[in-house]
Formats: sequence, structure tokens, C-alpha cells
Amino acid sequence: MSLGRAQRRPGGGPSYVRGVSEELLPDVLSRRESGFVLWRPALTDPAPSLVIGRFEPGNPPGLADERDIPFVRESTDLWVLPAADCGLVDGQVYHYWFQIADSHPDRPPHPLLRTDPFATTVDWRLLSPPLRAPYGAGDRWPAAVVLWRDGRLVVCDPGGQVADHSRDVPSAALPPNHMTVYYKLPTAWSRRSAEGGVEVGVGTFRDVLALVRADAGGANFRGVSALDEGRAYLRELGVTTLELAPVADSWTVREWGYATSNYCAPDHDLGFPRGHTSPTPNSDLSALVTACHRAGIRFGYDAVMAFGQREPYREINYLDFHVRQGTGDPEEDSRYPFGGDLFKYNYQAEGYDPVEGKTGRQVPARQFMKAHIAHWILRHHIDSIRVDSVNNVYNWDFVQEFTEYARALNRRRNHGTGDDRFLVVGEELSVPVDLVRQGRLDALWNERFKFAVRQAILGEADPGTVMDMIDGRRFGFQDGAQMINYVTSHDVEGPGNERLFDFLNHNGVRQTEERIKLAFACLFTAVGIPMILAGEEFADRHDLAVVHPSKQVDPVNFDRLDDPWRRRVFTHVARLARLRGTAAALGVNDTRFIHVDVQGGRKVMAWLRGGPEHDPVVVVANFSGYASGPEYVVNGFPPAPWGRTWREVTQEREVPPEWAGREPIFPWEAKVYMLDPE
Repeated sequence: MSLGRAQRRPGGGPSYVRGVSEELLPDVLSRRESGFVLWRPALTDPAPSLVIGRFEPGNPPGLADERDIPFVRESTDLWVLPAADCGLVDGQVYHYWFQIADSHPDRPPHPLLRTDPFATTVDWRLLSPPLRAPYGAGDRWPAAVVLWRDGRLVVCDPGGQVADHSRDVPSAALPPNHMTVYYKLPTAWSRRSAEGGVEVGVGTFRDVLALVRADAGGANFRGVSALDEGRAYLRELGVTTLELAPVADSWTVREWGYATSNYCAPDHDLGFPRGHTSPTPNSDLSALVTACHRAGIRFGYDAVMAFGQREPYREINYLDFHVRQGTGDPEEDSRYPFGGDLFKYNYQAEGYDPVEGKTGRQVPARQFMKAHIAHWILRHHIDSIRVDSVNNVYNWDFVQEFTEYARALNRRRNHGTGDDRFLVVGEELSVPVDLVRQGRLDALWNERFKFAVRQAILGEADPGTVMDMIDGRRFGFQDGAQMINYVTSHDVEGPGNERLFDFLNHNGVRQTEERIKLAFACLFTAVGIPMILAGEEFADRHDLAVVHPSKQVDPVNFDRLDDPWRRRVFTHVARLARLRGTAAALGVNDTRFIHVDVQGGRKVMAWLRGGPEHDPVVVVANFSGYASGPEYVVNGFPPAPWGRTWREVTQEREVPPEWAGREPIFPWEAKVYMLDPE
């Protein structure tokens, strides 16, 4: 029995996602529009079945009108069940599991209810029944959710809400790679409590929406000034790519999120604000992505592909998808699973290909990940991908295959365009530039910039280190769009990695404002794509102790933006971010160092950004406690063209012609100059 390609909508026309035919969907996702699909179960005696019914509120909730319907084998590893044969009622939302036998090598083949690996919505309110030993309390899995409407299975929220991208804009309206400014936003937030302490909660999709759209007021963090109605915080800041910590569903309550469980579903907690009766993750996420695009902000997806945690194939077919650790499997080697299960990216098997819909030899884990990213590109309209812990993926051929597939799919979605508005970025702290040179990734996180800028604002960097930091091509990159620079990443464990405010304090620096501003002046005028960790734009500090294994948990506290000196830091960063997004000179690689003064305790350097066809940007930076007095002469400062004057960006002031290149310099200060508009 074959389900074939996805059914057409009533009326015979094709269905579309952002103007692109759903024929672009991988075969398994297309099939799921007309039926239930179980790919590659390891144990099939007894045959797997679909357990389906309606959500019934209660304490605890239950499944009403429950039915157990056997799957039909279409091929050796593909089991299908046409939805039309399941007696579904039009317009009804259904919750369901797949009943399979446990394939985990350390457990008996016990029958259990498992989440659909390709579920587009999961509902953690409704868990599978508890099991006896050797299973524990964590071995209960959420029901998948789907809507039966007009002869199709439709992606929906548990209350029946459907994502709406009808007001989205073409990717051509978004900023290109070389002009974008990233904003990395954790989904754990904090705020001041009424008792004077700090409370930590989930920054939901609706809270993030309030940072983008002025008429949205937030949810869990309503009342925090950054979310005030009438204000669009991220637009005010000037960022043009928003990347949330992983938005794919995790079994954790978003204390961090790098524990992906359900790869095609937006996170349940991010779509379930306090006080709501049911979660709305798909419709909330679609509203957020559309709002970002309409505000000129790209939306980035953070993909955790080295390992999964409580991921369905752990029980459905462990050995085809995961490395059994400690057994000598060559795919384990030096990889680290962070408490999860490593994916197996070099194991070939014969069978159904969920991407192409053909039968042949393929690597199941690779095809699963390619199908999952197609879902996020086509259905959620993401504009970039960050591959977390790419060293733990450990298979460079697959990394290249994944990058090429994602880019090709994005190009087809955008009718042959969009290459310059899409990136696949890898995170590996040793910065293996060869992955970019070989075309396996488009770009890398540049951890070297972080350590160089921190060394510089402590006054410990020599001129060569500063030059490396400002022109990352000296690290081996060939183009600025190949590196993501940052002063702080979300990995804040250990000395040298803390939030910038805490880092300076731990190094004995108490007057931090000037040095934080200096760090951001370097970030926004360096070759490369700048990225801000949420909160650093106003010198946020740690709210929680950062110790292993909770190394990456430090929520953003937007309440601190109300502190006057932190507001000054925010204003400084916002001016530089807007400059970075508009000044053509900062979007090219051309960099020239025009002044180096390291005599008499001074560490003053100046650099010029931009080629001969651009209005230049000039930076004068003092990496020391030296104060010049009323005048400091910068040798090589370029004269302004006739009829134009220089403008200092961080203070938004015009510079009298006689003072150009002769202004005083203060301790730990950077002045950033641009020409006034013609």
C-alpha cells in the first residue's frame, strides 16, 4: 500500500509555503499530509500500531475515544497508515503515539507508546502511561498532535490553531550576510522579584515577539521595560538576525535547551505561557518569524545534531541511529554526548530514503537530519542555521552534505536566489578554519575574537593581537561573512568565559563601563559578522552560579537595562549596531591600520575600514589607562572630502574640521568616525 505524494488541496491547485510548492518537502513529510508514517522500526513482531484519540482535560489529562490501529508494511522498513482509513472526524484535533517494541540494546523488547519522530507538535501535558522497571519516571513521552481537515493532516497546536505565514515577506527584503548583526537570545530569562531577589522563568515566543513588535506586550515577562508596548527593543538595538537558543522541542523545562528531543516540533514550553489553558507553539513561532521578517530581521535556527536526548529513535531503532557507547564503536572515538545519545553518521543501510522517497543504500541518521532541516526551512522560514558542537558531529562529509542540501533547498524556496541571505554556521571552539575553506560550512563561530578582545580590554594585547582581532583574515578566514565574532558566547563556564561584566570584575576591574564600550567598538568595526549575547548590550551580570554541569545556564535579565550606567552602555552599543548594519565600509574586508602608538605606557591604535569606493569608517582605540590631555594626533587620519565633515558615532556629534585626527583620547576609549551624509 502506497500513500504516494501529498494530496492536493481541494480545487486541484498545489499547496504552498512562502510561495513555494510543498513538492519541495522531503518524501516523508509530504506523505505525512495524507497519512501516518513510521520509518525504520527495528522490531516488528508484533506489528507496530497507531494509538490515537482526543485530548481529554483532567488531572491528569487522558485520551478519549482511544483507538489502536495496526500499521501496514509498505516495504521492509516503511510502515504506513492512510489517515482516511482511521475514521477521523473533519475539523478534529487528535493526539497520538506509535506503539512499538523497545529496541534499546540495554532493555528487553517491551511494548511501549513512543512519540512520532517527525511530530510537528508535541503536548507534554499528555504523557504515555508509566512503565514498570527497568523503566523510570523519565520514560514517559509526549503525545504528538495533528489536525484532520479537508482530507489532510495539518500541522496545528493542541487547541487547533494553525501557523499563519501569509504576511511574511520575501528573503530579498532581508539584510545580506555581510551586513547583518546577530543577536543570540537564551530562552531562560530572569527578573527582579518582589522580595528583592531574582526569579528565573521561560522567555516564551510571545515574550520574544514583544522585543520585535511594538504592539505586543509579552507573556511571562510582561511588565519588563524592554517588552513595553510601544517599544520594539530589538529594532531599537539595531540587530538584524535573531537566533534563539534551540527552539526545537526539549524534554528540559528550557533551563538551557541544548537537549533536543523532538526535532520537528517547536518547543512546548516556549509556546505555553503561564496562565494559558493550552500551548500554541506553532502559531506563536509563525507570528514571531513573520514579525522578524517584516522588521527586517532574519531568523536563525540553532541545530543540535551531534546528539539527542530522549529522542524517539532511541527506542524505535537505537542501533541504526545511535552510537552504543563503550562498545568500541569507531563512531564514538572522542565524541562527547553531554548526557544524550550520539547520532551515527557513517552507518549505511539498505531501505527507504525519507528525503528522496526511493529505496537504496543511505545513512539513516543523515537522512533524518536532512528531512528535519527541510521542515524548518520550508515550514518555519528560517534564514540561517547554527550547527551546535560541530566537532561532535564528527563527520565532515556529512557536515558538507548537510550544508549543501540546506543551501540548495533555501535557493529553491527563493526561486533560485537567496544565497547571500542564508548561512550554515558551525560552532567549534578550536575554530577549524579548514571546514570553511573546504566548503563544508559557510562560516564558523570565531572564539579567537572573544579571547583577543578580552585580552585587549585588560591592556594585555600587543599590536599584533589587536590586528588579528580586527582583521580576522589573519586567523585564516578569507572573507568577513565566514566568521561570527562575539565578546561573549553562551558558553559562560569557567574563568575567561563569563559575561563581560563578571569577567572584568574577576580580573580586578571595577569601573567596567569604558572597557565594555571599548570591546563593542572593536566588535562592530572588525572584519566579520558581529553577534551579541543577549544582555551584553547593557552589561548584564550573572544571576546564577555557573558551575558544571549547569555550565551554560545564565538567564538574561532585562530589568538591569533600567540602571542608568547600563542604559548608557545600551545606547553606545545600539549606535554601533546601527552603523554596522548600514555602513558599506564595514561590510567589506578592506582594513588598513593607520596608527600604532605603544610608547610611554600608551597603547593607542587606529584603523580604517572600507575600500576606495566606500565612505570610510575610522576607529581610534586606546587599550590603556593613558589620557592625552587636550589633543592627541593620529598620524595618517584621512582628510574629509571637500564639503564634508567627520562625525563621531558613539556620541553622535560632528567633529570640527580642525579637530579631525587631533581630538583628545581618554583611558579605555574608542572613538568611531564616519563621514556625514552627502
